[in-house]
Amino acid sequence: MAEKTENRILVFTRAPDPGRVKTRLISLLGAHGAAALHRQLTEHTLAVARESDIGPVELWCTPSSSDSFLQGCRERFQAELYVQCEGDLGMRMLDAFDRALGRSRHVLLIGSDCPRWNATGLRAAARALHDGHDAVFCPAEDGGYTLVGLRHVVPALFEAMTWSTDIVMEETRERLRDLGWRWHELPMQWDVDRPEDYHRLMSEGGIAATNPGGTS
Repeated sequence: MAEKTENRILVFTRAPDPGRVKTRLISLLGAHGAAALHRQLTEHTLAVARESDIGPVELWCTPSSSDSFLQGCRERFQAELYVQCEGDLGMRMLDAFDRALGRSRHVLLIGSDCPRWNATGLRAAARALHDGHDAVFCPAEDGGYTLVGLRHVVPALFEAMTWSTDIVMEETRERLRDLGWRWHELPMQWDVDRPEDYHRLMSEGGIAATNPGGTS
């Protein structure tokens, strides 16, 4: 068995099928425009993950990894592809962490909807785990979180959670307290899901350009 790496980054995304991604933006951008934005956000997230240079990058896909865009991401960003398991978001994250922690001591999991992630933020998350925190989170303005990093995983963090609500982060904090875990929170971020998010993104200059093979 290969020796565990120190860190690993998992990026969760969907195949960019028009009409199946960024559905709340279809009224504004059209199905193909929303899918194009989804691809841009996924590429940005992978580029930032590579730029952070803290460990291997994995792209966890749904419903499959056969899409040509995802295959292209594998080559362009040197990201190994995995298929998310069946179930709700909590079950899929639990499975991904359970598998990835067999390959690395510390695992960060991020979605592909946050346009303001940068390498510095990912390094800060990895540093929190290295410093002994059991977990690290980046809260989202909508009440969820855009990143979770763990040294070890337990089902209590993910099971029977009401996802996509404004109390996800607060309920997660309650569960962390019940577990007696020590955790760190990064500065709050925001996702691009709704028309108002897209307008905010455009007013702030769009998605920042990144270098998929570089470091900073």
